[in-house]
Amino acid sequence: MDGRTDDEVLDAVGPRLRALRRDRGLTLADVAAVTGVSESTLSRLESGRRRATLELLLPLSRVYDVPLDDLVGAPRTGDPRIHLKPVARFGMTFVPLSRRPGGVHAFKLMIPARPEPAAPTPQTHEGFEWLYVLTGRLRLLVGERDLTLSAGEAAEFDTSLPHWLGTADGKAVELLVLFGLQGVRAHLRTDPRTGREPE
Repeated sequence: MDGRTDDEVLDAVGPRLRALRRDRGLTLADVAAVTGVSESTLSRLESGRRRATLELLLPLSRVYDVPLDDLVGAPRTGDPRIHLKPVARFGMTFVPLSRRPGGVHAFKLMIPARPEPAAPTPQTHEGFEWLYVLTGRLRLLVGERDLTLSAGEAAEFDTSLPHWLGTADGKAVELLVLFGLQGVRAHLRTDPRTGREPE
């Protein structure tokens, strides 16, 4: 056991549900339409004003495509391997590298090669994003800026600005992405004398 009381486990369900919904870019109305659970019930679940029941969690686990254990934060037992579950969205593949609700979320993002350049479809949402290009050349639109980043380059931006990611040259791109809610930013600590990371 992980030492938490039943009340502590149940109190953590609401923030976890809210984080999952926001990670998937869904509104309460979207989730209500798919699950049949009313918006007010979903809102009360997320705020902790209603206790989670199996009848409520089952449809939510299907919508968010996560096991029930993940919704309640059950401790892992047995196999120590991490089983990453890729998610396809917007023609890209996201591999979640972190599982904790709230805070900063880490993803490996893979943008496939394309024979024709994709038409940019900028999106906005609450949060702050940091990205690092692992391989390929990334086209990044943020607000009025149109940038090309190569392997080893990084960028960070407020996701309330219209933004879009795509391949700059039609070849596949892989990146590491850190995403946090508004006000949560990635910080790189450097030595002020050299501008490099401390050893």
